[in-house]
Amino acid sequence: MSITNETLQKHLKDPAIFCCRRQKGLVISAADLEDPSLFDDMEEAGLLTLSPDGLRIEQVLGSTLLTDVEALTPITRDVLDKINETEETPAKEALSEPAAEVPASAIQTSTGGNGMIHIEIGRVENLEHLSLDIPAFAGVPVAAAPAAAPAESPKEEKKEKKVIRTLTKKHIKITDAEIGTETSIKDGKITIDGGIVEKAILEDPLCKSMELSVIKPNERHVYTETIMDVCPIATKVEGELGSGVTKVADGVVFMLTGVDEDGVQIHEFGSSEGYLDEKMYFGHPGCADENDIIIRCNVVIQRLSGMTRPGPFAAHKCQDYVIQAVRNELKKYDGEIVREEICEDVRRPGNPRVVLVKEIMGQGAMHDNVICPTEPCGILGGQKNVDCGNVPIILTPNQVRDGSIHALTCIGPATKEMTRHYIREPLVEGLAADTEMDLVGVVFVGSPQVNDEKLWVSERLGSLLESLDIDGCIITTEGFGNNHIDFIQHIGQAGKRGIPVVGVSFCAYQGQLVVGNEYATAMVEENMDQGGFENNVAGCSCVTKEVAARAIQMLKNKMAGVEIAPAPKKWNNDVINANNKLLGLPETVLLDNGTLH
Repeated sequence: MSITNETLQKHLKDPAIFCCRRQKGLVISAADLEDPSLFDDMEEAGLLTLSPDGLRIEQVLGSTLLTDVEALTPITRDVLDKINETEETPAKEALSEPAAEVPASAIQTSTGGNGMIHIEIGRVENLEHLSLDIPAFAGVPVAAAPAAAPAESPKEEKKEKKVIRTLTKKHIKITDAEIGTETSIKDGKITIDGGIVEKAILEDPLCKSMELSVIKPNERHVYTETIMDVCPIATKVEGELGSGVTKVADGVVFMLTGVDEDGVQIHEFGSSEGYLDEKMYFGHPGCADENDIIIRCNVVIQRLSGMTRPGPFAAHKCQDYVIQAVRNELKKYDGEIVREEICEDVRRPGNPRVVLVKEIMGQGAMHDNVICPTEPCGILGGQKNVDCGNVPIILTPNQVRDGSIHALTCIGPATKEMTRHYIREPLVEGLAADTEMDLVGVVFVGSPQVNDEKLWVSERLGSLLESLDIDGCIITTEGFGNNHIDFIQHIGQAGKRGIPVVGVSFCAYQGQLVVGNEYATAMVEENMDQGGFENNVAGCSCVTKEVAARAIQMLKNKMAGVEIAPAPKKWNNDVINANNKLLGLPETVLLDNGTLH
């Protein structure tokens, strides 16, 4: 595949290889040369052998061919009438030295300042092979320019931050939980009336039965059905979502699990049934923490309804009936406040205006989410993004941090962002706290099933981003595969409007991108499985604090105009760890054969 003049300028130091058979008398131009980003694949396939005597592209442009030369043949001195004299510069291989060996002033990999993770993109119609140099935080070593400060917006001078609204989250200490004969909270102990399940299943006829149980931190080696969701217990005591006061039960979460009447797990792309201590990544944003008490709500829904929208939703709705009973007790419980979070929606005039775009599942069946319920992380009063046409919906950072998203999705367990993930989403927390940025809002956009709908929704997102007049954005996607189509389109919608954009996704080995565009050059990897697979460990490969930190730094570099150098071909966790080190972050330890570390 020949290259364009624009691509040629990026590869002047790369080997010069003819893309097709060329005849004597040809004056060499970009149209005659093969794309260097394809060389690794061609060598692996045995289609190409590079020669130490081969010339670089900059040395052969404009030279005349003295003899016929076959396709995929390195161009050497003996077949040309002349060679362009060029200044000797270090070969590109120098760019792929381990990040740990690069001075701190050079941002090298996917984590931190200029690095990138490499995601390989195969040929797609009207798209040349694309090698995503995934900037800082992704996972591949790449030497880049020195770290640059975020670009200042020329629109106005920097001013003091303006606080729009304040949310106070009071974390109430819970030390015990049990299933008893009444629902109450006393002396740090939650008691749930076991008989409530009979009323709960009346919330939806598709829910046939429900069982409640309590799992203490030292009792986790217990079998459980597939994990559909992890939901915090939070309730409004003053104001609406995003403002006022919210109480959050600290040290306890609800976990929804379930099967249908035939014993079929309620799941889609993989399920997480098994021993709980092996099937949840404790401590990740969407999961139970190490010392959390888990109230398990196990449901049985109508046979053959697990792969429909109503079936899984029935399970969530019936569990929410139980949680609401606990919320009502939490409202009036004056227990010990472990900590008090003060969350602010602020504007920072003069700083770069940025948004976070979160692509959520919206393909029908069990792929759905509830947006803006009445209670934090609840069901009632909310709207499903599928019913809203999956169009972009913008929320304030505080609304997200106050539980405006209830996750219904049942995609692969490792890449599923559960309800608890959103109430403490690391990218929202990181961007909101960054004094160098002006976080305008958080956009949630669904991923439709039909390609025409995907394009339509993505175009709506592009128009929204343009109207917000932003200086940069981070776009994330839950899961991989089908929704990578939307993901890349979203990146393109931002890129073609001149908006610097960073993409965050699980790709690794199993989720390698098969679509791409010229704007998908700054990507961050979420994978935490040693083999690069969906490993069926709930909440494993999602956005973490480390991923968020790398993505935010990557966006700053991108807005500042720091050039992103090509990344090595393969995803490599060692590079991620080298980048984590550059940012002072802990090492990322991958799961080995499904064993939690």
